[in-house]
Amino acid sequence: MFFMRRVRRLSGAIFLLCVIPAVASAEPVITKSYSYFRIGGRTAEDLDKELEKHGPMTHATGHRHPGATEIKFGGDVTYVERGSRCSIGGARVTLRTHITLPRWSNRGRATGDLRFIWDTLSADIKRHEERHAEIARNHARQLERELLALGSNRSCDALEKRVAETTRRVLENHDREQLRFDQVEAANFDARMMRLLQYRMSRKGN
Repeated sequence: MFFMRRVRRLSGAIFLLCVIPAVASAEPVITKSYSYFRIGGRTAEDLDKELEKHGPMTHATGHRHPGATEIKFGGDVTYVERGSRCSIGGARVTLRTHITLPRWSNRGRATGDLRFIWDTLSADIKRHEERHAEIARNHARQLERELLALGSNRSCDALEKRVAETTRRVLENHDREQLRFDQVEAANFDARMMRLLQYRMSRKGN
C-alpha cells in the first residue's frame, strides 16, 4: 500500500529555493533482500513434491510456489501553498522487495544428472523472481516521476486527490503487468525449461 503523508503547507520563496530542488530530484528509495527455504529429496519427483510442500505461500494465489517476491510500496508527498495555488513540494516513493528462493540440501549427494536439472531449474526460479522485482522498480520510478510532474491546483485538497488518482493508476498498472508476466511464464514453462536444459547441455559439452 502507498501511504501519503501530508507535510505542513509551506510558503516563502527563499525557503522553497533552498528545499524543493533537493527533494524533487531524489530517486525512489529501493531496497531488496533475500531469504531461503530448504528442501530435501533425491529424485526429480522428490524435488517437485518438496517445492510444493515447502515453497512460500502467496496471498494472491493461496498456493505454494517455488519462489516468491514480496513487494511493498510506500512514500510521502509534500504540498506547497503559495497564494491561491498549491503544488507538489516533493515526492518520495519507497519500494521494498523481499525475494524467497529454494535451497536443496541434498545437492552434494545427488547424481550429476539431477544436479544439472536442479541448477537449471533454480536459476530459472531466481530469474523469474528478479524480474518481478525489476517490474516493481520500474513502476516505483514511474510513480515518482508522475507525482513530481503534477502541476499546481487551486487547493491542496484538490491536488491531494490527483496524487491519490495517479498513485492508484500506476499501482494498478503494476499489478496487471505482474499478472501478465506470471501468465506468460506459466504458459511457456515446459518449452523454456527444455530450451534451457539443451542450452546448458551444449555448453557443458563444449
